[in-house]
Amino acid sequence: MDADRDAAPDELAALKKALAVERAKGVEIAAELAVARAKASEDEALIAQQKLQIAKLRHQIYGQRSERSSRLIEQLALTFEELETDATEDELAAERAVARTTTVRGFTRKRAERQTFPEHLPRERVVIDGPTACECCGSSRLRKLGEDVTLTLEVVPRQWKVIETVREKFSCRDCEKISQAPAPFHAVPRGWAGPSLLAMIMFEKFGQHQPLNRQAERYVLEGVPIALSTMADAVGAVCASLDPLLRLLEAHVMRAERLHADDTTVPVLAKGKTDTGRCWIYVRDDRPFGGTDPPAAMFYYSRDRKGEHPQGHLAGYAAILQADAYDGYNQLYLAGRQPGPIREAACWSHGRRPFFAMADIEENARRKATGKKEIPLSPIAIEVVRRIDALFEIERSINGKSAEERLQVRQTLSRPLVEDLQVYMREQLAKLSRGHDLAKAFNYILKRWTSFTLFLEDGRVCLSNNAAERGLRGIALGRKSWLFCGSDRGGRRAATMYSLIVTAKMNGIDPQVWLADVLARIATHPAHRLDELLPWNWTLASTLSAQAA
Repeated sequence: MDADRDAAPDELAALKKALAVERAKGVEIAAELAVARAKASEDEALIAQQKLQIAKLRHQIYGQRSERSSRLIEQLALTFEELETDATEDELAAERAVARTTTVRGFTRKRAERQTFPEHLPRERVVIDGPTACECCGSSRLRKLGEDVTLTLEVVPRQWKVIETVREKFSCRDCEKISQAPAPFHAVPRGWAGPSLLAMIMFEKFGQHQPLNRQAERYVLEGVPIALSTMADAVGAVCASLDPLLRLLEAHVMRAERLHADDTTVPVLAKGKTDTGRCWIYVRDDRPFGGTDPPAAMFYYSRDRKGEHPQGHLAGYAAILQADAYDGYNQLYLAGRQPGPIREAACWSHGRRPFFAMADIEENARRKATGKKEIPLSPIAIEVVRRIDALFEIERSINGKSAEERLQVRQTLSRPLVEDLQVYMREQLAKLSRGHDLAKAFNYILKRWTSFTLFLEDGRVCLSNNAAERGLRGIALGRKSWLFCGSDRGGRRAATMYSLIVTAKMNGIDPQVWLADVLARIATHPAHRLDELLPWNWTLASTLSAQAA
């Protein structure tokens, strides 16, 4: 019995030791699993990044191959964002797990080199005091060998302030007349808001699609409550102040040698319901045919889609119009029209769209992989899409060249392809019933053959109307945020601000910075030099103003 009691402590110690060993092994296994999970997450994030880069490069080189290509890029970007976040979380989890062991090798992700911080950003130098004595021997005889610099990108939260402008009064001791400097100008009558605040409110509402009520909620959290009615007053005052610039912008757009036109729906609040209004866009962009005039966009609003609206917008225009086959444009193309007929240039992207719907091999592959019902593909549609894509490939090689160079290449390379395409479509149309979807797609192009082939006669004509569709993209995104326009006047105000903001973006200008500067200067700027404040002249005008000051 005594021998058994003496053996018990030894067995208990052995069991504790074995338990500790097993726990250590468990920690090691958990650490190895965490490292393996981190490596797998890194690989998935890298694959997603490569797919996103490939999609962007294809879009840049080959253009928009389908109506879904831009949406697919956005989906790939979202996937990469999520996988990159997962990889970082798994990396940190692996670091914590490895820290509990001494045998498992740590894991650090391979990251791309950090981008150089922009030179224009202000630098704040923070120096950490060095040691005053040697950590080894305690000597105070230290000599500086150099320094290591760690760069950190930081942002200063938005700062609010109140500017008190004091105007002193003086009276004349001889005649007792009181003299005082004039009050500072505000874009809003009886002004309360500075130009930067007004620009922020306008850009957030019309450029970032944030309604005023959401902005007001944000400002309250920042400790600056602003009444919704007060902000609405500011919007109306700013639009009225910018109207002279809008008129100059409109005149510039309507002097174009070629315009892109399109429209989109705009929900409008009505009594007890929501009506569907229209926002029209006319884009001037001469860069594809080597033009030197700056690009610009002009928006208009209407309550319906009657043809009288584009006819009124283009009442004084007589050149080339790139648009879809909307019947409301037909009056513009009449020979007896004053001040002259507009030449219709059809959009090959619109013409290709119904064929692509029956030739989307990639979409069928995705449906098959997910178990969905496949789309019936048409060999005829696939062949038509292939031939039209060949025309776009030629266009990409001459984009930005002069109209004469473009026309010469088109006559040499594109015309034979177009003539063969016409023969092929007529041959296939003869074999189809009148109600067949392919027959409708063929007739859409063949009945407007003169408009579709105008690019073979004029080098200024583009093959597609994508410039107008790009201009309307912001409205399509904004509809999900602001839901509807409050009234017809609200729709017209939105069209005003869309015109100015989109034009600024087309010219590579930050719309909010431009608006702030224009609102600060427009009242005192000479009326005969108002064009200096237009986006494409604004940088030069600001530079000259700063030098003069």
